[in-house]
Amino acid sequence: MCEVAIQPDGRLAGTRISIYDILDYSTKGYHHTFIASLFRLSSSQVLGALEYIEAHKDEVMAEYRQMLERDAQGNPPEIRAKQEASHAKLLDRLAEIRRARGQGANGEGNPRGQ
Repeated sequence: MCEVAIQPDGRLAGTRISIYDILDYSTKGYHHTFIASLFRLSSSQVLGALEYIEAHKDEVMAEYRQMLERDAQGNPPEIRAKQEASHAKLLDRLAEIRRARGQGANGEGNPRGQ
């Protein structure tokens, strides 16, 4: 049995990694050593998290399904509108920078203005 402390929010103690992060990869068939290297955890931390998931399977899977459902819904319209406005502002700023460097809107031209 691998001991790992799981915080009330589902994160492995001392990390920003949650049991749900580990569960994502585990359900896709990834080996615990791969998951450990991906998140810079020890194999025993990952194995401990997997043991915790198995021991609390009903509760963990219910929360996991809710998380996946929320994710599938995407952002609400007001957040999407903010994202689109921010993206448009970024594109405008990039166009200004390219014009100042003598480049076309698609990035063509000499970046040093020579």
